[in-house]
This record gives sequence, C-alpha cells and structure tokens, in this order.
Amino acid sequence: MSCPPFSRKAAARTTAALSAPRAGTHVTVLMVLGLTHLLNDLMQSLIPAAYPILKDAYGLDFVQIGMITMTFQIAGSLLQPVIGMVTDRHPAPYSPVAGMMFTLSGLVSLAFAHSYAVILVSVALIGIGSSIFHPEATRMARYAAGGRQGLAQGIFQVGGQAGGALGPVFAALIIVPWGQPSLAWFAVAALMAMLLLVWIGSKQRRISAEFAAMRKSATKDGGAHVRHAPLTIGIGMVVLTLLMFSKNAYSESFRSFYTFYLMDRFGLSIPSAQMMLFIFLLAAAAGALIGGIVGDRIGRHRIIWISVLGPLPLTLVLPYADLFWTGVLTVAINLIMASAFASILIYAMELLPGRIGLIGGLFYGLNFGLGGIAAAVLGGLADSHGVETVYRLCSFLPLGGLLAWFLPRIDEGG
Repeated sequence: MSCPPFSRKAAARTTAALSAPRAGTHVTVLMVLGLTHLLNDLMQSLIPAAYPILKDAYGLDFVQIGMITMTFQIAGSLLQPVIGMVTDRHPAPYSPVAGMMFTLSGLVSLAFAHSYAVILVSVALIGIGSSIFHPEATRMARYAAGGRQGLAQGIFQVGGQAGGALGPVFAALIIVPWGQPSLAWFAVAALMAMLLLVWIGSKQRRISAEFAAMRKSATKDGGAHVRHAPLTIGIGMVVLTLLMFSKNAYSESFRSFYTFYLMDRFGLSIPSAQMMLFIFLLAAAAGALIGGIVGDRIGRHRIIWISVLGPLPLTLVLPYADLFWTGVLTVAINLIMASAFASILIYAMELLPGRIGLIGGLFYGLNFGLGGIAAAVLGGLADSHGVETVYRLCSFLPLGGLLAWFLPRIDEGG
C-alpha cells in the first residue's frame, strides 16, 4: 500500500534527520556566550537603572528620559543589520571584542558626563557597542547549537535577560549610594567580556566547520536546507516585525518607566522600586530559557502564539491591581512574553537559513530600535497624561499577538 504524500514527506524528513550527522552541542561555548551576553546587557541596563538619579541631577522630564532611551537604542539598531550582512559574507569572529571597546568608552563617559548632551553621546557609544556584539555572537550561538537551536538561543537569551535584570540591583546597591561616577567601576565587566570573547573567537573556525558539514549532509539527504518562496519570506518577516513591536513596546514601558510608576502610585523608595524592576526582569530571563527549550519540543509557531497573545488578560488587570498583585502580575506577564524572542529569532533564521548575521543584526536591531521609538512616545504620554495612563493604554498592546494568525507555517527544525 502506498503512503500518502504527507506521510512520504514526513518519512523523508525523519530518515534525513536520522542519517545526517548531528554536530554536538558545545555547551561550554554556549555558557560562555551567555556570560558575555550577561555582561554586555548588564552594562546596557545600567542606563535605565540610573534614570532616577539622572532625572534628579539634571532636572530631566519624561520626554528627555525617553530621548535618552531612543538615542541609545537607535544607535544600537541602525548598525546591526549592516554589520550582520557584512559578517555573513566575511565572518569576523573577533568583532564583538571591538564592540565591547565602544561599550567601555561609553560607560566611562557616562560616569563623568556633566551635561545632557554628553549623556546622549555616551549612551550612543554603548548602543554602537551592542550593535557590533550581537550579530556575530548570534552566529556563534547558532553554530554551537548542534541540533538544539531552541536550547542554544535560550542559553544565549537567558544571559542577556539576566544581565538586564542585574542592572537595577547594582543601581540600588552601588549607583544610588555612590552616585553617577560609580558607573565607571563597571568597566571591569567590559574587560572581562573582552577576554571571554577572544577565547570564543578562537573556537569559531572549528565549530563553524562542524555546523557547515551537518547542514551539507542534511541538505544532501533531503533535509533541512529549504528555500522558501519570496512571498512566504516577505509575509513572515513583516508579521514577525509587527509581533516584535507589540511585544517590545509593552516591555519598554516597564524598562523605562516601571520604577516611576511604582514610586508615584505606591510611594516606594528608589531602591525598593529598583528591586521590583529586578524581579520583573529576572522573570524575563527565566521566560527566555523556558521558551527556547519548549520551542524545540512543540514548535516555534505555538510558542509565538502563546507568548505574544497569552499575557493579554493579565495586562488588562494590571493597572487596577494593588502593590502585591502588581508584583505577581508583572512577573507572570514578563515570564510569558519573554518566551517569544528565541522562537521569533529561530523562526526568522529558518525563513532565511543562509543569513544568520543579517537575522541576528536585524532582530536585535529591531529590539533596540522599536523599543527606543516606543520609549520616546511613551515618555511624551507620561508627561502629558501621567504614568498610570501609559500603563492603561499599554495593557491593550498584546492584542497585536493576533497577527500570528498570518504567520506562514514552515517546516521547523525542532
């Protein structure tokens, strides 16, 4: 009896998966990559964590706070796709070390900034450093994954999210009591990251060769290397971009204004508000790892649906909750919402499998750029209508998750 076409295709994919050699997952490399991502994003997160101090020291309003975020994130977004395209053609395993040098210079400059203009230049340097770091680091995470892309991106993401979560803690313990100049102490983190990135760069040639051999064998056996139709790629990339915007706009309302919301509504001190922000961001780290691992098992499409649309009932309740339930709801919201990014990134890589650097640069760039635009818009709304109104409006943003209906269904490699 002959098999139906779908069964024959499924059987072919299964046979290819069993016969193709699977490069081992380089867990040590992934852990070190996650650690460098932690250090990179820790230094980035010091910027919003220092906002209450900068606001008081320079008499800034919410629009100016939003402009700092936008400057940092636009600087971090514009270069990333360009760098990704260049490194796709000419891999540069040591380029993240150069990026870390920009971050180091921006951090020291911010520590001793004496005007609003210098603050903007300083955060732009930190943004440029991140734009150089992410595309090549994303490529290395892809190569080191073996056949476990969700796990690899989850480890890489959890490092970045954990680094972002630690910013408010260091702000509460170091920057608040010691002031703006204490930002320079974190130059040690940049130097440590440079050393780790030099080690990672020395491993890239061997690991990339293993990955290329695995892909070549899978393609020869009728497996993974699929060329999608231009229309499928176009629709997929547009939908993924819009999903990123709805997710990032909501997340940015917390990164930039959550501490002010807690202080204004519940009368918390700066250190207490920073610790609440830490808990919120820590949930993002857990969500990124869980989303990557679960995405390997149930597929990227389902994870994207769950993570982008799932938090809607919680976001609608949040603006009316007391302090205790505000903490519970924000953790739950970010845990679910953060699970999307690894799946969105891998989904995009599966749409364009030969353009890892471009996808890494584009989507990290979108993370920065869309977040920056959202911060500027939300800052204006906070000044004119109050921070609480911003959270009521933002509570409807997860409705953007309905766009996942239009996401093309593609054969997934996990």
